[in-house]
Amino acid sequence: MTSKITRINQIAKERPKEIFTSIYHLINKELLKVCFDELDGNKAVGIDKITKDEYRYNLEENLNNLVEKLKNKSYKPNPARKVNIPKANGKVRSLAIANFEDKIVQLALKKVIEAIYEPKFPDNMFGFRPNKNCHDALKQVVIDIEGHFTNYVVEADIKGYFDNINHDKLIECLKLHIKDPNILRLVRKFLKAGILDKGKFYIGEYGTPQGSILSPILANIYMYYTLIKWFEDFIKVKYGGFMSIINYADDFICCFQYKSVAELFYKELLPKRLKQASLELAEDKTRMISFGRFAIENCKERKPDTFDFLGFTHYCSKGQNGKFRIKRKTSSKKFAKKLVEFNQWCKNNNDLPLKEMMSTVKKKLTGHYNYFGITDNYHMIQKFYYRSIQILFKWVNRRSQRKSYTWEEFLQMIKQYEIPKPYIRVSIYE
Repeated sequence: MTSKITRINQIAKERPKEIFTSIYHLINKELLKVCFDELDGNKAVGIDKITKDEYRYNLEENLNNLVEKLKNKSYKPNPARKVNIPKANGKVRSLAIANFEDKIVQLALKKVIEAIYEPKFPDNMFGFRPNKNCHDALKQVVIDIEGHFTNYVVEADIKGYFDNINHDKLIECLKLHIKDPNILRLVRKFLKAGILDKGKFYIGEYGTPQGSILSPILANIYMYYTLIKWFEDFIKVKYGGFMSIINYADDFICCFQYKSVAELFYKELLPKRLKQASLELAEDKTRMISFGRFAIENCKERKPDTFDFLGFTHYCSKGQNGKFRIKRKTSSKKFAKKLVEFNQWCKNNNDLPLKEMMSTVKKKLTGHYNYFGITDNYHMIQKFYYRSIQILFKWVNRRSQRKSYTWEEFLQMIKQYEIPKPYIRVSIYE
């Protein structure tokens, strides 16, 4: 963050109601050079196929030309290239890959907007924010359920959140604290840049493309004014009892003390509020359940309901002292998805040199433990390890013209390559 943007951020913290009318000049050569340096040169390229190394070749001239285009308002971002990433359920996740120069401008614009809006976001928003992550959100779930009078949880899912953000309403959210027309015009240019998919150009009135550098901060701003601020300023003030909302990107759960408030929120208030923002709930993924310290007593004839959040299934249990505790395990859907992905990777890369293959396997398992290796989830990461090793054994023994391994020889081999066994990385109570 440059000194001028740091100053803007400080003003936004000290004067929450401040409206910024002249900040376009912050997107200067100095900031653009910083953004160039920060961008990963190994990422996928846009429709012009220009890489970071190629852009660097005439960096001084390229940045001067870019600054000039921004100054005289002639800069126009190119359409992003659409890339479909296969999902385990057979569907695809679409990403928008911008040209490298457009990524530079997006990152600069993001830094300016983030400096103003980041101080406004409350502590219960965790997605795409500095020094916050999924584990922090999971810790907040424990605090709000174990430490307060939570008896009901609303597990909600917004249908196609990123694809349905209304551009005009998003700009109105930005205008609450940014009145610089040049910044707003630049945001609109990116929103209207469109997508190029198999030679066809698409543009719409809705959506912030996933994969865009600018998309996360814009999505957070829209979520803040649509849901989070409304919940804090209206729902909490008007209705009684303990309640909270925990948000990560487009995922959120709400905790309530009283059933009547939870039902009203779930059935009427939340759908109505989202409709005002051109959004709607995915009904098959949204529900209200009894959950909390009294759920076990209230569900004597059956197990209490569970809910999924950030890849974990949360369930009511007890600690060693016999008192209520919320615990979590890898959700069955996420567990199956990760195994399918691992199996597919082994199949596609079975011709790699064994050393290279084992090195990547080691990274994949370490990454899995780093996320899913949290309090109470050891049995699930252990299960993932054993299933992954079985998959690896199958594919290693299908390598063409290679000697097959016995199970004992295979175990000795993965020990030699230091394939990591499961471990708990994060304590949810720290």
